[in-house]
Amino acid sequence: MTLNLFYFLSFVAVFSALMVVFSKNPVYSALYLIVTLFAIAGHYILMKAEFLFVVHIIVYAGAIMVLFLYVIMLLNLNKDSEPHKSSILKFAAAICAGLLLIVLVGSLKGTEILVRAETNTAATIGDVKSLGKVLFTDFLLPFEIASVLLLAAMVGVVMLGKSEKEH
Repeated sequence: MTLNLFYFLSFVAVFSALMVVFSKNPVYSALYLIVTLFAIAGHYILMKAEFLFVVHIIVYAGAIMVLFLYVIMLLNLNKDSEPHKSSILKFAAAICAGLLLIVLVGSLKGTEILVRAETNTAATIGDVKSLGKVLFTDFLLPFEIASVLLLAAMVGVVMLGKSEKEH
């Protein structure tokens, strides 16, 4: 049952990811991307990583995709206003994509797939309690630095958002 669900979610993720690339309408592309993100979130459930599932849904499928849709709607893309791309530019893009594929295949050629033995701690990997314990013991300093950085960014956005008269 779990294997069939894995294959189904994988098929949906790959199919909708291909539809993101090949769809002509940018709004449909963004909606297919949402389907892809939900399929990937389903894989987190299969791995018993409920916290990652919830964070993935809230952050990616929720917040970021809403921003994508707003930007697409605000841009108001029309085919009449798009400049025509030359064939040399398309050829250069194809060459760059091929070189990127060669680099990716070359970098993954020597890697090994590590298979871990089932242990008792495998059930607590995606658990919120164990994640919080590791986050606030082993990674407390990077966590606090990230929180200060986000606070500084938030203050910067508020200052940039103010008009000159409010200073």
